[in-house]
Amino acid sequence: MFRDTGYKYAAMITIQHISKAYKNVQAITDISLEVQKGELFGLIGPDGAGKTTLMRILMTLLIQDKGTATMNGFDVIKDYKKIRNMVGYMPGRFSLYQDLTVEENLNFFATVFKTTVAENYELIRDIYIQIEPFKNRLAGKLSGGMKQKLALSCALIHKPEILILDEPTTGVDAVSRKEFWEMLKNLQQKGITILVSTPYMDEATLCNRVALMQKGKVLDIDTPRNLVEGYTRKLYAIRSNDMHRLILDLRSYEKTDSAYAFGQYLHVTGKDDEVEATEFENYLLKKDHHELQVFDIAPTIEDVFMELLREVE
Repeated sequence: MFRDTGYKYAAMITIQHISKAYKNVQAITDISLEVQKGELFGLIGPDGAGKTTLMRILMTLLIQDKGTATMNGFDVIKDYKKIRNMVGYMPGRFSLYQDLTVEENLNFFATVFKTTVAENYELIRDIYIQIEPFKNRLAGKLSGGMKQKLALSCALIHKPEILILDEPTTGVDAVSRKEFWEMLKNLQQKGITILVSTPYMDEATLCNRVALMQKGKVLDIDTPRNLVEGYTRKLYAIRSNDMHRLILDLRSYEKTDSAYAFGQYLHVTGKDDEVEATEFENYLLKKDHHELQVFDIAPTIEDVFMELLREVE
């Protein structure tokens, strides 16, 4: 489902009907999307959704089986050398040299791209000053958050037009995640187009637009706000003293349409919007549930994602 979301600028990334398989496993299927100049675009989905495969194709590290893709007008197959010089890439796994220091890693990547740290220092300054006190420490000895900042600095040292980040916040603490997204917002303000993937649904709200992905397919593309506003069903949060039995009882209830765990509660929808909270409550009281809480809630991106999954299964 594709909608006009107001972006009228030239596309920096264009993907048309891309498919890729590994022997008998179909990694991605017929994916089409565009990322506009200066946009912060998110690929949102769990492991196995196809995010990394798509990013590796864009980075000219894999060749697709079908379809075409361009980065700022350059074809990912024919113009791979140009793309590698104009794009910054941060893979999911920390891939810097762990036996080199922070400073040595940064100088190495600057040299690879025939530039210097001094030449583009202004671009990475706000990020690098956070790890500069540890510039003589081996990269392998850094914390997760510090490794993240070093990898981002190395990806930016040649002043790329496009930044590709594959699950950059996976495995880091909540504070580092927040700081990282603030850094991305600052980079976006400097005109860099950013494509980032994440399995964390709450990070979707930090993007201008997102593509929700599952099993190699795009379920929907839109702004986070439009996706949430498009969810029109009544949604309830429910909990009791026995959460395991609660989900079993709710899923066996004839008026339940969906029930799944969400933090300390279950998120539940009825077969139709005529099913009220009191009906769930009365049913569960008869099932001898105690300490019941049943109330209306506003949907989140994760609720939208779960509903889309149900529609395609």
